[in-house]
Amino acid sequence: MTTAALEPRAGRRCHTMLNSLHATHYFSPDLGRELGAVGITHPRAVNFAVRAAALGPVGPGPVAAAFYNYKYELVARHVPAVWETAAPSRVLAARTRAVDATLRRLLGEEAVASAEMAEAARLALRAAEACSREARPLYAAHADLPVPEEPHLAYWHAATLLREHRGDGHLAVLMSAGLDGLEALVTHTATGKGMTPKWVFSTRGWTQQEWDAATERLRERGLLEASGELSEQGAAQRAEIEQETDRLDRAPYEHLGADGVARLTELGGAFARAALTAGAFPADLIGKA
Repeated sequence: MTTAALEPRAGRRCHTMLNSLHATHYFSPDLGRELGAVGITHPRAVNFAVRAAALGPVGPGPVAAAFYNYKYELVARHVPAVWETAAPSRVLAARTRAVDATLRRLLGEEAVASAEMAEAARLALRAAEACSREARPLYAAHADLPVPEEPHLAYWHAATLLREHRGDGHLAVLMSAGLDGLEALVTHTATGKGMTPKWVFSTRGWTQQEWDAATERLRERGLLEASGELSEQGAAQRAEIEQETDRLDRAPYEHLGADGVARLTELGGAFARAALTAGAFPADLIGKA
């Protein structure tokens, strides 16, 4: 019996659906409530703590390196001080409680307990079996965490593994392309698919002056037009970055197989759309301005 070949962008489409649900907790009031209960209240400290906790009580250097596009000085303002407030194990437990509450609120109890959720968890975990730890610090750290027993939490955990696996590879591609963290943000925003400058400034720590300087560097290299839009060269570079990221992230989806990827994309898409409809993300998060 032959199986269908995996389409070149099938893994990327599947990842987009999984990542959309993973990302809901970053914007959830449940996260602020649960982290606040363990003493972490500053929004940036919450963000650094929940994503970096799997690494252990690290300092600002490893966090800035693994996150790539955050300003180091912003990271150092909260890390490692955040671990004095709550140890990584307490942060991870609080994150799990927040994710549980968030998914139940956004998707509803019926979806959380559904056969489709259990199926999505099985498929996503199977795909994650083929992820590799080499040169992927955030994936490797999360891969050492136990898989939750409840299907909706297992699904979120698997989505996190696949998200961080692709993300770690993506950063290597950005470095190879010669884009620093802020330049990568500027070019992503210029595609219309990245965060608006407003959100970049408030969450990543960069200023308008630094954004303008990065924009000018990119213009001088021929990657942006005077208008701020991507040039033909810049658009080609972004396309190459995504294609190379796809290549580095192909193994999990090849392991799952074309039929499994299609089914996981279908299931994940339904969950992601439900979360979006329920108001999971700020209306002004994505765009060029």
